Amino acid sequence: MDLSTATTKLQALRRDMTGHTDRDDERRILDLLAGATSEELNFLLSNVDLVRLLSDLDDRLLGPDHHTELLDLLCARRAAELSLPVRASLATALQKGATHAQAETRLRDLFLGLKGRELTGFKNLLDAGGEYHDLHKLVFDDVDDVAVRTQVLAHFQREAQAFPSGENKVLSDIDDTFFVNWVDKRYPSKTVYPGVLTFYQELDRGPGIIPGRAGDLVFVSARPQDPLGLIENATLDSLSKRGVPLAVMLSGSFFYLVGNTRIAQKKFENFEQYARLFPEYGFVFVGDSGQGDVEFGARMRTALPQAVRAVFIHDVVATPQQKRDAWRAQHVFFFDTYVGAAVDAFHAGVISRDGVDRISAAATESLAAITFTSPAQRQAREAELARDLALASALPRAPGAARTGRD
Repeated sequence: MDLSTATTKLQALRRDMTGHTDRDDERRILDLLAGATSEELNFLLSNVDLVRLLSDLDDRLLGPDHHTELLDLLCARRAAELSLPVRASLATALQKGATHAQAETRLRDLFLGLKGRELTGFKNLLDAGGEYHDLHKLVFDDVDDVAVRTQVLAHFQREAQAFPSGENKVLSDIDDTFFVNWVDKRYPSKTVYPGVLTFYQELDRGPGIIPGRAGDLVFVSARPQDPLGLIENATLDSLSKRGVPLAVMLSGSFFYLVGNTRIAQKKFENFEQYARLFPEYGFVFVGDSGQGDVEFGARMRTALPQAVRAVFIHDVVATPQQKRDAWRAQHVFFFDTYVGAAVDAFHAGVISRDGVDRISAAATESLAAITFTSPAQRQAREAELARDLALASALPRAPGAARTGRD
């Protein structure tokens, strides 16, 4: 691509998009995009506001249907030439605002034009925006046409059967799972649990020698979703400030906010939908024993026993050992520290032995940095961690494997 020529075309495109666009401006925009090479087209679409571009071109009662022509150009005739990031940006631009019938069918076309690994990559890009306009909202909220949604989900299922990912999506609760924020009084309020971030990373990385794709962390929360996504975006921002740069959020609702059974029901509905979006993946869930997560995790395992590889429950209500053992038989593992969770995750085959060491090192360092309210509180947490560190150290290693520590 000649960068000078492409830059000149970009300047012309931006000039025609400035201020009010009349039909002559729109015609020039269409001709410029239609005449661009594949590389130029991706360059142009990567450097303009696609929401603005889509809104600038109109269909008229008397006159040309430039908006329809633009959608046909980008979503059908030249869609195969678009890179996955540009295609994802185009889909997000179609998603924002009112998603009319024509936009829904064009979104369907963007999905159906991809297969296998490319389709998985496209879906993950749509889920990685760091705000509430994600794949779940697009398919189950913005797309109102049931027939269009059914076609899209059927396409996902067909491609998943032909191209299974072999990786896991990591689903997690937030309060009393990621950080102290409800029932747990063992740590100072708002403390991020020692080792939890590394535990997420190792579940995402997987048990193999070659790491899996990074970025498969999804928070399943009881926190309600509002129409503008303000609560969800604020939560994502809070997670980012605590060390989670990019995550997906499946929110609850005000109706399901009270009562553990209702909370579990809403989380399960969200999970069922999310599993239909990513049928090529397996799933693991991390929750706590204080707000319906045990019931939710058990329903996940019952509904999709082959896909839900394990459920990990951070115990904040001192569950008796006999009850823990009964749940363990169903692959629902209760734990006190994230090193203990790592030991169970290794036995369940969802993280590597070296991953256990990395979680152990991270939890030890993080615990030492916490300012507890009393010496007795610190001593109790240190005793829990020491017990689980001993279990981690006793885990077998592959012949010839060296200890990796904090590498």
